[in-house]
Amino acid sequence: MTAAVLSIGTELTRGELVNTNAAWLAEELTKLGFEVVEHATVEDDADRIVTLVRRFAEAHRVVIVTGGLGPTSDDLTTAAAAKAAGVALRRDQAVVEDIRRKFEAFGRVMPESNAKQADFPEGASVLPNPVGTAPGFSMMLGNARFFFTPGVPREMEHIFAESIVPVIAPLAERRTHQVHIKTFGMTESGVAQKLQGVEEEFPGLRLGYRAHFPEIEVKVHVRADSAAEAEQRAHAAAERVRAALGDAVFGGEADSFAEVVGNTLRDRGKTLAVAESCTGGQVGEMLTRVPGASDYLLLDAVVYANSAKEAVLAVSPELLRAHGAVSAETAAAMAEGALRVAGADIAVSITGVAGPGGGTDEKPVGTVWFGLARKGEPTVTRHRKLPWGRDRIQTLSSYIALELVRRAALGRDFDLAER
Repeated sequence: MTAAVLSIGTELTRGELVNTNAAWLAEELTKLGFEVVEHATVEDDADRIVTLVRRFAEAHRVVIVTGGLGPTSDDLTTAAAAKAAGVALRRDQAVVEDIRRKFEAFGRVMPESNAKQADFPEGASVLPNPVGTAPGFSMMLGNARFFFTPGVPREMEHIFAESIVPVIAPLAERRTHQVHIKTFGMTESGVAQKLQGVEEEFPGLRLGYRAHFPEIEVKVHVRADSAAEAEQRAHAAAERVRAALGDAVFGGEADSFAEVVGNTLRDRGKTLAVAESCTGGQVGEMLTRVPGASDYLLLDAVVYANSAKEAVLAVSPELLRAHGAVSAETAAAMAEGALRVAGADIAVSITGVAGPGGGTDEKPVGTVWFGLARKGEPTVTRHRKLPWGRDRIQTLSSYIALELVRRAALGRDFDLAER
């Protein structure tokens, strides 16, 4: 039972937009049990669209098409679908009135060009779109059931969940199961090295890897004779993967790193203070993106200038003159100051050179110091020289700081050699 995804839009082929729809659809189809074997992206060209639709109609059982359902002259998908099927277009007047009412609800008059969004190939079934103006539609072409949706991700996802899944879910073979395991602290090649030989231990197992800086996700995918067997074997294989990767594993598909760190603090009744310099508030932003962060986060002090480090955290001017803002001594003083000001159980600090300027021979761009202070414990500092550019230095530094917090809350060591 194979499936394919066809994305339509010149903005995609030119690289003006990133095609997130294809990735999202492929993952959702895989969860349902389909084997997604092909993705294609084509510009707004009617003949090319027709060619691909006809080829997909013979090669696959389920095809999801996104894009090209708008009101403008370059929205050609509906007409191309009709041509591929050898049928005429018909206008659904009820859909026209629905679109008109949506415009009126916002105090606007519907442009006549929007009526085009109510044109469908003869025999197609309309897929309602309550969150946008362009409905989708479905039709049989050759061996495949096609589903056409708008390219706007929010609209596509709604139509997929409400109108497409109920139709295609019974068609899936449901002989596969996939478990997602998220890691931080190892390279993709390092993760793969740790997992050498695991696939041979479990029949039908295929391991996949996805790098989403600075995380590496392992996809544990198993095909078996039944859904129950696939699920059982996938979870057994996932346990084997987690054991091999150790504390680099932080969560599953739905987990964010900051959420996991926050839950660790909450579960252990710990509070946190953060002092940031070169990351400019990114750690606090990551933490507060998660609802309920006020349970554990007491303070996020963005002390970019030395004067702010002195005024907010009482870092001494003499220390700053002697060692500089980017130093073990300053990182320690920042963490201790945050701990004291907030009255927290744990405090973490970051100070570094994010670039692109500001580096020296002694402290080049990418030099970052971290401080970790805890009630009743000696302060810990850690030093990293990070590659890449400013954005990645800031992001990786934020993750390292949160990893230090996680380790402190769990009572683990602070060895960050691989990070």
